[in-house]
Amino acid sequence: MSLHIEAKQGEIAETVLLPGDPMRAKWIAETFLDHPKRYNDVRGMLGFTGTFNGKPVSVQGTGMGIPSALIYCHELITEYGVKNLIRVGSAGSYQKNINVRDIVIAMAASSNSGINNSRFINADYAPTANFELFMKVIEHAKANDIPVKAGNVLSSDVFYQDDYDYYKQWADFGVLCVEMETAGLYTIAAKHKVKALSILTISDSLVTKEHASADERESTFTTMVELALSTL
Repeated sequence: MSLHIEAKQGEIAETVLLPGDPMRAKWIAETFLDHPKRYNDVRGMLGFTGTFNGKPVSVQGTGMGIPSALIYCHELITEYGVKNLIRVGSAGSYQKNINVRDIVIAMAASSNSGINNSRFINADYAPTANFELFMKVIEHAKANDIPVKAGNVLSSDVFYQDDYDYYKQWADFGVLCVEMETAGLYTIAAKHKVKALSILTISDSLVTKEHASADERESTFTTMVELALSTL
């Protein structure tokens, strides 16, 4: 039984887009999907199913942070048989050559979360993207002249760090940007042998202190969602 998703069996597609913000889930469904139908509003975490080019696809808000996202990912996988989970979210740049409005594909996710410590005692697990989904997005981006960057990202449990320069150590080791969910998503997908990918739009830069406006976020999020839907 699902405690946080009230959909009936068959109401959720095998491919689900996962924005953190439930209102962004609503925007994606209404903007990109044909005949979207809401299947969830428990705790205000909206979920919708519709079609894109005739293929069923769902969009489910997850909230912010790994613990919240894992609740929805777990239930989507174990209760509704979801096979492809694609995060579409925002991130903060850690590199001077990655600018606001750029798109980053997370090949792997470092983390300061302790979510895997109880599973891998005295060891580090490296959560990574599904290669098939990753290549589909890369090939679509190339075919449509959409510039993307790909590499390691940081999934952080802390949004407001005490030390603003905290990011520099991660940046020195090639981490591209910071967000709050991907490491959890990639881990649970690997555990259940399903596919996962995280596509991120840079909304601000810790290097330049630049921030995207609300209008700029909407226009760049459009490209990110189109990339996610290309996996269908």
